[in-house]
Amino acid sequence: MIKESINQSFTVAYRYQVHFTKALFSIANPVLARFFASHATDIMAKALVVVDDGVVEHHVNLLQEIRAYFESLQGIVLADELMVVNGGEQAKNDHTLVDRIIDAVDRHGIDRHSYVIGIGGGAVLDAVGYAAAISHRGIRHIRIPTTVLSQNDSGIGVKNGINYLGKKNFIGTFSPPFAVFNDFSFLQSLSDRAWRSGISEAVKVALIKDAVFFEWIAEHAGALTNRDADAMEYLVYRCAELHLQHIAGADPFEFGSSRPLDFGHWSAHKLEQLSGFEVMHGEAVAIGIALDSSYSYLMGYLTHADAQRIVQLLQALGLPVFHPLLDAEGTDHPLLIGLDEFREHLGGRLTIMLLQGIGKGMEVHTMDASRVLAAASMLQNDFEVQL
Repeated sequence: MIKESINQSFTVAYRYQVHFTKALFSIANPVLARFFASHATDIMAKALVVVDDGVVEHHVNLLQEIRAYFESLQGIVLADELMVVNGGEQAKNDHTLVDRIIDAVDRHGIDRHSYVIGIGGGAVLDAVGYAAAISHRGIRHIRIPTTVLSQNDSGIGVKNGINYLGKKNFIGTFSPPFAVFNDFSFLQSLSDRAWRSGISEAVKVALIKDAVFFEWIAEHAGALTNRDADAMEYLVYRCAELHLQHIAGADPFEFGSSRPLDFGHWSAHKLEQLSGFEVMHGEAVAIGIALDSSYSYLMGYLTHADAQRIVQLLQALGLPVFHPLLDAEGTDHPLLIGLDEFREHLGGRLTIMLLQGIGKGMEVHTMDASRVLAAASMLQNDFEVQL
């Protein structure tokens, strides 16, 4: 006689390292060589490299340096083709990019013992990571983030994906990278706008997890906006540390609906879409942080002084706190539509991270529509006066 059911459960351990370095592809830099040597087997590994075209534009010798570096290595062969792809959100909106990467995996014989290496901003890394995750049910993926935003956040996380049906990250996977290499040298070629926008992810994680780090950002706002390298390197390191601590200690694959690291993101995703992705992700996150901080104040969760400090810090960092696209009225307001889309993305149950204080997040499962709009209006009409 058979049983009605068989219950099964198992645990899979994921381990990966985030390295911090400069001039990663310099022959004199042993970091990457040591990494490959530590994972070498009697099977010859291959590497397919996919590079953001914006990175190639600003680092004209990069492709040559990559070829020279791999020629100096043993136990790994670089695919002849170095794929250069469109950067920015276009990488996630162009669904053919994933097909092109999968085709290259097939043509170059990139197997599960080989590597797909993505070099670029967060959008390119998301698309490359998704292609690696679904090819052969998962190829070792190495991320080399090249922007402040991606080194702070997405480049070190476990999520991959592309946009679909006009919705942000509608298709994707939870698939941790095999390793991450944060090369600070890439940051020096960023525009001032891209440099500043990435700082918003550090403000985000400080607000929900580390008041001391928030104070450090406030104290070093001038140095950060003036492109002080030492200040930025510490910010990236501490931000990465806090993100990784959360991933290790909470719900990395989001089986529940809680997404603390998406503080400020529910409205940011909608704003990016409405602007045709003209608004950079980090700028949209800054506006989302300001909105949720204002809403937290209006709901009585956050003090006047703390809400004011948050908005003022964002402004001191040269980040926006409002956008004209959010100036609307009625039940079809884009913010309310974005809230419903975020609820759907979470699986039907809304969970939003708000603030009880600087460094102290709190979850809510409902949002008062009138106060969401009031928070937006408050930002539009000069936050300090409205308070």
